[in-house]
Amino acid sequence: MTRTERTATRQRVPHSFPYVLMYHSVSEYTDDPYLVTVDPARFERQLRWLRARGCTGVSMRELLAARRAGRARGLVGLTFDDGYTDFAEVVHPLLRRFGWTATVFVISGLLGGHNRWDPAGPRKPLMTEEQVAEVAAAGMEIGSHSVQHRRLTELEPAELAAEVGKSRPVLQAISGQPVDGFCYPYGAVDAAVVAAVREAGYGYGCAIWRSASSGTHALPRTYVGDRDGTLRLDAKRVRHVLAADSGILRFR
Repeated sequence: MTRTERTATRQRVPHSFPYVLMYHSVSEYTDDPYLVTVDPARFERQLRWLRARGCTGVSMRELLAARRAGRARGLVGLTFDDGYTDFAEVVHPLLRRFGWTATVFVISGLLGGHNRWDPAGPRKPLMTEEQVAEVAAAGMEIGSHSVQHRRLTELEPAELAAEVGKSRPVLQAISGQPVDGFCYPYGAVDAAVVAAVREAGYGYGCAIWRSASSGTHALPRTYVGDRDGTLRLDAKRVRHVLAADSGILRFR
């Protein structure tokens, strides 16, 4: 991408549709078959990439509030799925250094456990109740990633309602803050799942790029991995701009 193109991209990033990045784990690693881990040094470079382009990383709570107030220019949503302990140990200290915030989507029924849904990958510990409370007190937003990390589109209505709804009061009690956001495990979402999330009282939902409807309760996010350096990040940002400009992404 040329300097002119990069400048044009910075000027054309739409302010009507939020740009949201999707992370999972940030830690040193040797094995990562599901491509969910970013090395801490790479993650810091990605944060510097954002800052160099005039962007500020914020939680979804802050991003959506700023959008409602017409102040979302330059803000990028930072989201972290699953609630790994490295969010408290690695991500939070780095974000604090930048003065930024993020949203971490936590699995209420597996606090203090591990990523048992990834059978072929290394065991990654999940935050404890104490760690969730600590990052929440430090200004991070806590969102729900369901009770047990089940594929919601495969559940019967009663199971779906429980998996979505029972997580929220638990996390509110632990975090001491309203839990307004929900994140769909595996990115699995359909109309029935979106309806269940709305009925459970969540104000927004985060999906993934290919599964999102682009409504408030199924917001598409841009995946970021350990291979994403400057050129790949620039390309992904251009994709977001083009999709928003073309009307593929419609915030409603």
